[in-house]
Amino acid sequence: MNLNQYPLWTAVVTPLLDNGNVDFESLTNVVQSQNEAHNGLLILGSTAEALNLNLSARKSIIEHVVKMKPASPIMVGVGGNLLEEQKEWISYLETLSVHAYLLVTPHYAKPGPVGQYEWFKALMDHSTRPCMLYNVPGRTAVAMSTEAVKRLNTHKNFWAIKEASGSVDKFKEYLVAAGGKGVYCGDDALMPEFSNAGSIGLVSVASNAWPKATHLYVEQCLNKTIKEKDMWAKASNSLFVCSNPVPVKRLMFEQGQIKSPKMVAPLTHEDMVSASPVLEANKEVESWFKKEM
Repeated sequence: MNLNQYPLWTAVVTPLLDNGNVDFESLTNVVQSQNEAHNGLLILGSTAEALNLNLSARKSIIEHVVKMKPASPIMVGVGGNLLEEQKEWISYLETLSVHAYLLVTPHYAKPGPVGQYEWFKALMDHSTRPCMLYNVPGRTAVAMSTEAVKRLNTHKNFWAIKEASGSVDKFKEYLVAAGGKGVYCGDDALMPEFSNAGSIGLVSVASNAWPKATHLYVEQCLNKTIKEKDMWAKASNSLFVCSNPVPVKRLMFEQGQIKSPKMVAPLTHEDMVSASPVLEANKEVESWFKKEM
């Protein structure tokens, strides 16, 4: 499967019931909606609250999605700061029908270029699947080293980069460091600017709530026909008025996509005092999509 044929990958949320258990019925519906929109599936990324879920829950989620046999490819998040634990996670994932891994810069430890190189290389060596390297300094407290990326870009499992620093200039640096491999935008609001700079797609939070509309938005960004940049920037930013994925889960609850806005501790839906920003964004996006179709 050519993974680059999927310009939009949705960082799928983890729906929960009010008692905190995984809501598999809602998860099924969310995955089906993404499949119908022809979006790639990123399961157990940061938007899925993966680092706050225990191992049993994470295994049950990925096994549930795999059993659905979606036509869309499945990428799974690999993130933490214990190397042997992440290698064990990859060993488990290697037994399942998944297509790729998202490898995030180790958090908290703040390794330098050599440490990052050794981290990513060890994980890619342990894998038989394509790997997307993920730069998200807002969560890991350290930027992914371009020096490390340059040393890794010829690795047989190096597939792409997800760049979520919020800087077009940094994106261009990663584009060079990738050595011809694809770089995906990791910030919905910046997709127009990143696509102009050479991005091949988007790894999205917004597409959880708006699967088909966000797909069209990405297509228009890539073919340079997008007109409503300001509307999309405002709508996308409404999903970050507090820690992701609190706002998008609140919106999906209001839409009826999931049964509860429940979060995994230490996140809580109660940190979002009002749903007004996301509800207003929802009206704008739905209106835009109807007009464009």
